[in-house]
Amino acid sequence: MIQITNLTKTYGKARGITDLTLHVPEGCCFGFIGPNGAGKSTTIRTMLGLISPTGGSAQVLGLDCVRDRTAILAQVGYMPSEAMFYPEMRVGEVIRLSARLRGRDCRAEAAALCHALALDQRKKIRELSLGNRKKVSIVCAMQHRPKLYVFDEPTSGLDPLMQRAFWAEVAARRREGASVFLSSHVLYEVQRYCERAAIIREGRLVVEGTTEDLDIENKFFDYYEGGAGK
Repeated sequence: MIQITNLTKTYGKARGITDLTLHVPEGCCFGFIGPNGAGKSTTIRTMLGLISPTGGSAQVLGLDCVRDRTAILAQVGYMPSEAMFYPEMRVGEVIRLSARLRGRDCRAEAAALCHALALDQRKKIRELSLGNRKKVSIVCAMQHRPKLYVFDEPTSGLDPLMQRAFWAEVAARRREGASVFLSSHVLYEVQRYCERAAIIREGRLVVEGTTEDLDIENKFFDYYEGGAGK
């Protein structure tokens, strides 16, 4: 579903990501781990064609991240880390706009997701808490039922009940064959829900493997507090 090869993105003299190589097989839930500034969001935005790479390449669903950016975005359910919407629009209006931009009628699926996430479609965006704005972003990313979901910090701002509801929705789609790529700070989530994971440090991949073999929490702190990371 995703093939990243020696992907590099720099911002002038600032580091983004360097020679990153990852493979996400079809049907996999893949966790991408690192602290703030490690390069997680840069990786996601580059592989989706939202920003241009400095070097290397990325293919998503067999499509090139530069040449086929529009086709990639049409077929992926992408949820950015920060949920930004027009503040005077109502939740339902934002969700319907997202569906119309894809040329889809997603009303039934959107209603089911809003019910599962306890999201009131009548409220204006400016009235919502961070957690409820996050829910709007989840619905917009999931309502068209794509084959690949790309989530950037999906559960930050959600309370435990809504985190459980989110993962239940993800599990339902995975049973239908969907693949998931997600960045997260929540180590136990990656350990519990992902089959494979990678840790990124200062823009470079430091380890990748199955979550069963990696022991995510210990490996993460090894790299960031000494041990293997030094």
